[in-house]
Amino acid sequence: MDQAADDDPLPGAETSWTQADEEEFRRTHPRAPRTSDEELLEADTAAIVSQLDDAARLRRIQDELREGFKKLSHVGKAVSIFGSARTPRDDPMYIIARDTAATLGRAGFSIITGGGPGIMEAGNRGARDAGVPSIGLDIELPHEQFENPYVDISLDFHYFFARKVMFVRYASAFVVFPGGFGTLDELFEAATLRQTAKIRHFPIVLFGSAYWAGLVDWLLEQVAAAGNIAPEDAECLIVTDSVAEVLRVVQAAEHRRPRAAA
Repeated sequence: MDQAADDDPLPGAETSWTQADEEEFRRTHPRAPRTSDEELLEADTAAIVSQLDDAARLRRIQDELREGFKKLSHVGKAVSIFGSARTPRDDPMYIIARDTAATLGRAGFSIITGGGPGIMEAGNRGARDAGVPSIGLDIELPHEQFENPYVDISLDFHYFFARKVMFVRYASAFVVFPGGFGTLDELFEAATLRQTAKIRHFPIVLFGSAYWAGLVDWLLEQVAAAGNIAPEDAECLIVTDSVAEVLRVVQAAEHRRPRAAA
């Protein structure tokens, strides 16, 4: 008998593979989690094998937050810059993001990014151009994301929610360049915090009117019109194509006061 006939089929190996086959395969072939987020969020499913209990998970989360607080506690006024990791270096938006970060840096703002390539690299590179702290909050992903070479203060996060705390806690504003799901996630996280008054005096600037104007129009014409948000919730998102306008908005924000060094 052909040995291959006795092997378990792999997902996608046959054209007749169905969703039910996929679910059965996952149930009968548990695997180690690929990231800490997956380990936490799918810990009680049959698809994941984990050696951690909830007490161990809580210690890991606590350690991650503690390390972030320790490394960033002395950061003064700062801006978090978001955007696609897929933006190439010769893209006009990469060049503008670098210039924006440098302009903010020369005005005394540290720059915080996700530490990866694309717009994140442009932000850290602009901070390096201006000689201000260039901070990268890297995240563990199933497909490895390399840290760009322009980060001065580096933190590695396993949990998305712990990383999000640092983006907001240590920044005075968000500047959001064109990006995908991760960028939208951070954008709407900040918008929700503003809407619920968890943060105040915190500008959210969307750079690139051709990219973002349709989103704001949709929020006003559909979401607000349906009564699901107030018009001012959408109007708080500032859309611009001007680096000078970004600087003006950010300078008008209320800035955090860093803890004095021990």
